[in-house]
Amino acid sequence: MIGRRTSTSDSGEPSRLGPGNMTRVELDRDTCYRALRLRDPRFDGRFFVAVRTTGVYCRSICPARCPKLENVEFHRSAASAQEAGFRPCLRCRPECAPDLASWRATSRTVSRALALIAEGALDAADVASLALRLGIGERQLRRLFDRHLGASPIAVAQTRRVLLAKQLLHETRMSMVEVAFAAGFGSLRRFNETFHRLYGRSPSALRREAGPGGTAATGITLTLGYAAPYDWPAMLAFFAARAIPGVESVEGDHYRRTIDVNGSHGSIDVAPLARRSALSATIRIADLRALPAIIGRIRGLFDLGSDIGAINAQLAEDPSLAALIAARPGLRVPGAWDPFELAVRAVLGQQITVTGARRLAAQLIEAHGAPLATGPHDGLTRVFPRPEQLVHADLALGMPRARITALRGIAAAAVADPCLFETGGDLDAKLARLRALPGIGEWTAQYIALRALREPDAFPAADIGLLRAMADRDRVRPTPAGLLARAERWRPWRAYAAQHLWSAEPAIAGERRSTQGEAA
Repeated sequence: MIGRRTSTSDSGEPSRLGPGNMTRVELDRDTCYRALRLRDPRFDGRFFVAVRTTGVYCRSICPARCPKLENVEFHRSAASAQEAGFRPCLRCRPECAPDLASWRATSRTVSRALALIAEGALDAADVASLALRLGIGERQLRRLFDRHLGASPIAVAQTRRVLLAKQLLHETRMSMVEVAFAAGFGSLRRFNETFHRLYGRSPSALRREAGPGGTAATGITLTLGYAAPYDWPAMLAFFAARAIPGVESVEGDHYRRTIDVNGSHGSIDVAPLARRSALSATIRIADLRALPAIIGRIRGLFDLGSDIGAINAQLAEDPSLAALIAARPGLRVPGAWDPFELAVRAVLGQQITVTGARRLAAQLIEAHGAPLATGPHDGLTRVFPRPEQLVHADLALGMPRARITALRGIAAAAVADPCLFETGGDLDAKLARLRALPGIGEWTAQYIALRALREPDAFPAADIGLLRAMADRDRVRPTPAGLLARAERWRPWRAYAAQHLWSAEPAIAGERRSTQGEAA
């Protein structure tokens, strides 16, 4: 533990938190300083240390000489340190620190706001507009940010821009203009002014003589950190079993897929980095302004923001989960590239096997997926259909009529309301709205929330796999209501408990038939 925990939910009620989970934390100077002196990697991303004598803020693992305690102050986020007037360290590179979501257990609003900011919500709008999208007042949003991050929403957005630009300078050979617009700066002049103010020199002066990576044509390769451990083989196996030919592929340690961001086609190639707690992501996209949103989606897809140690610590308090967590401590919850795509795939997978769902998805792509505008690449040829393409499409793929109606209903709802799958707003209201659509029951709504909306507490209690995994020694399964009651102690991490239970099922990725749509 780094400090005294005083966590509450957005409504003011105390939340159930696992050991080590820093949500509302008053940083303890002595504890933070010991972690800094030891360069303990377990604390990387949990706090940032600002050195008054140099004006620099660092990660807890910075290789520089440890400063004296009286010369440092500790911040809960990089944005807090930067808002206090400190600049990012050039040695430990705060932009590569794990983007831990440890505060999200107590503030879903902050979590959703951060996701929207990562997608550029404050690049062309103000805080009031962001608050409106979240369904709260501007003052309340500012208060939540100060409480959980120690920084304002604007400071968070500005820090993300600066750190992304700094990373692009270090890791790619993109031009200054490309870096400026890819990081979300409105102009090259503002980009230069910001770096001169922070570093006292131009962006080009910060660039290393030779960096890896390249341009948008050959791919922009970036490092995306996470807090260890991470079970990459399990994540890769999950996606491999469900990969749609032409859209996704898994080869060796690499996951590849096509992407469509606001009509701009491209692809991503993600693989682990040897001897580092990070993934390497190669992004090919013509519209560089989409880069922040793409990075945010990749982080969600591979669940890179989880404070997995804190999650495991709480879940392991239940003996029924302790052995599972000990066996697979790095297990994460697979996300989704696009919420609409995930919703379609969930419906396609209802009451059939993983293989059957994959076959139906391949047929859908062949019939309605647009060819990749940049041309075939590494066996990838098409992008997933957009909602407007499926509203009136011929979906006679050998499915029951009710399922075709459900697919059209989802597409029509997504066209009518582009915010249908947005992370902002009240979750219960969104679940209710999803359940109101034809063919969307409680399981499908919870599954969409779990994977697409990245809700860590989503839990499809009626799932046959979860019920079977929780059967007693006599193989008697609990009822959905009984499982839901049992899962109360797993909050707010029920999605992670579900993933462990699913993974414990030996046939979960095989040919097991499900009445709840596990093939999605």
